[in-house]
Amino acid sequence: MANRKVLRRAKIKRRIRKKVFGTSTIPRLSVFRSNKQIYAQLIDDLTGKTIASSGSLKNDDAAKGNKTDQASVVGKNIADKAKESGVESVVFDRNGYLYHGRVKSLAESAREGGLKF
Repeated sequence: MANRKVLRRAKIKRRIRKKVFGTSTIPRLSVFRSNKQIYAQLIDDLTGKTIASSGSLKNDDAAKGNKTDQASVVGKNIADKAKESGVESVVFDRNGYLYHGRVKSLAESAREGGLKF
């Protein structure tokens, strides 16, 4: 039987994804966080393709510091990759996670990197 917390997040995720949709000009910035790592993707939902991605697992800069610091490095990295791809604004998909802690840190550093959402 699934955990209540997992079911609650899945319900919130479905509710968010009803409203959030990414295109090639304004992709969806999707965040996934595990217990140890955090990942971000820019997704074009029209074609179902990932435009750019970044994560703390293989990023040497993100290996330093605590998990919130790692999330801010990933946010800056995804903002740089978005600029290289010609993307300036995105829609933020927090993927059912609360906008707090690591998710908030990633979003704020992506905004500092030049992404608009």
